[in-house]
Amino acid sequence: MNTQLPRIVITGVGLASPNADNLSSYREKLLKGISEIQEIDLRYFGKAPAGICSFNETKYRKKKENKRGTRAGCLGVYCANEALADADLSIEHYGASRVGVYVGLTEHGTVETENEVYNISQYGHNVDYWTHHHNPRTVLNNPAGEIKMNLGITGPHYAIGAACAAGNASLIQGVQMIRLGEVDMALAGGVSESTGSFGIFASFQAQGALGSADDPRKACRPFDTSRNGIVVSEGACIYVLERLESALERGATIYAEIAGYAINSDARDYVLPFYERQAECMELALERAGLAPDDIDILNTHATGTKQGDIEECKAIQKVFGKKNKPYINNTKSIIGHAMGAAGVLELAGNLLAFEDNMVHPSINCDDLDPECTLNNMVFDTPVKLDSVNTILNNSFGMVGINSVIIIKKVSAP
Repeated sequence: MNTQLPRIVITGVGLASPNADNLSSYREKLLKGISEIQEIDLRYFGKAPAGICSFNETKYRKKKENKRGTRAGCLGVYCANEALADADLSIEHYGASRVGVYVGLTEHGTVETENEVYNISQYGHNVDYWTHHHNPRTVLNNPAGEIKMNLGITGPHYAIGAACAAGNASLIQGVQMIRLGEVDMALAGGVSESTGSFGIFASFQAQGALGSADDPRKACRPFDTSRNGIVVSEGACIYVLERLESALERGATIYAEIAGYAINSDARDYVLPFYERQAECMELALERAGLAPDDIDILNTHATGTKQGDIEECKAIQKVFGKKNKPYINNTKSIIGHAMGAAGVLELAGNLLAFEDNMVHPSINCDDLDPECTLNNMVFDTPVKLDSVNTILNNSFGMVGINSVIIIKKVSAP
């Protein structure tokens, strides 16, 4: 780790997940293994399990503004404002031009396009009925743009397109931009509105990768021998990132420090993961953090409940960590589903409060562990209490072979 680089810390968190709309409730439900995955009936597609967020959509902007914008933007605006409130921080503290907004996305524009195609189909496909809001709604920077307009931010804003690794990638971008001196504060995270798109569900089903179960809460079951695919969820999580010295100077509550990170590529296949590149990504993040595998207390897996994906990640973890007493290993998707571009940051948030309570939240829905997914210290059904938690590693991998790893650590003041 380069000790000359500014240390970057998390001082605020705002989130909307399928089982909570704030960090403390989210943590409580994860520790109890409470899933609120439900069955939805999607136009053209039919019924499927999915994670739907419930939050106060008009807390920070009016219904009319939400109607003009997007579901992704609505999620982003809520979470960005919640993160700032959690950090006890205003945009004016650093200045509107010194704040950057970086939002990770798996996809954007699909929902709006499908809705408009359906709308004009009710009028004989007459394009006169196509909304003039379509273009600004579907440009990739839209969710980040909706955040900066709502908050009056004049610094840089853009989307980070990195498939299901996008949430982690946006955090990395925020860290890098602060270290470069481009901004003094970053609002960084990920957003997903994917449950509004029948095309996403249909595509996963066509691939044989859409999770199902009689009880929708049991549809996402990573590592279980009967797992049959992904549960699509919407969601968002935005973090406030600052330099450590700035946070200390203003007396901020500090959740964690971004200790290390890495992004690499498989360069092999559109959808099939590759454990060797995943292992290399974890090793690079550890090297940059100045940590050894034995130093990691909790490892949150990316595992989505697809047969090959789970196996490849477990092989990668085995390659890096071997058969050691650490880390303790859990999975958040088993409880909230796969929130795509928001997955990495929501899953990181799910473990963030372990620095305070020393608990490892469990994975659920694994009744028969796949022998090829067996790792030491996997936590199922019941949380585990540790003597202390000082480091957490978060895996987040995506289609077209992109891998990302974030390592955070408990802050000791300089």
